[in-house]
Amino acid sequence: MVILLALMVGLMYAAGIYLVLRRSLVKLIIGLILLGNAANLLIFLIGGITRGEPPVIGEGEFTLGEVYADPLPQALILTAIVIGFGLQAFAMVLLEQEYREAGVTDLDSLKDEDTDDQ
Repeated sequence: MVILLALMVGLMYAAGIYLVLRRSLVKLIIGLILLGNAANLLIFLIGGITRGEPPVIGEGEFTLGEVYADPLPQALILTAIVIGFGLQAFAMVLLEQEYREAGVTDLDSLKDEDTDDQ
């Protein structure tokens, strides 16, 4: 299971980097979304996958057992998901506004329009 998820992280990073390097703003945003999700999955994998074990000390115990779920990566991922959604929403609104003003989503065309204004 861990190897499959590690391969998935690698594929998501590769696809995200590929899309970020494209000329379209839409592909850039999708690439950023993939990179954010790959980072979240990587943090989850580093924290360790444990099934059915609580991240707290049980009643009558003074220390954690041998296998336990680490709550820190889970909290970091939850925070990263919320921040990622905010960033994605902002990027989509920015893309829509730029498309309304310029009429194109190609980054090279936008660069040409900036130099024509001067």
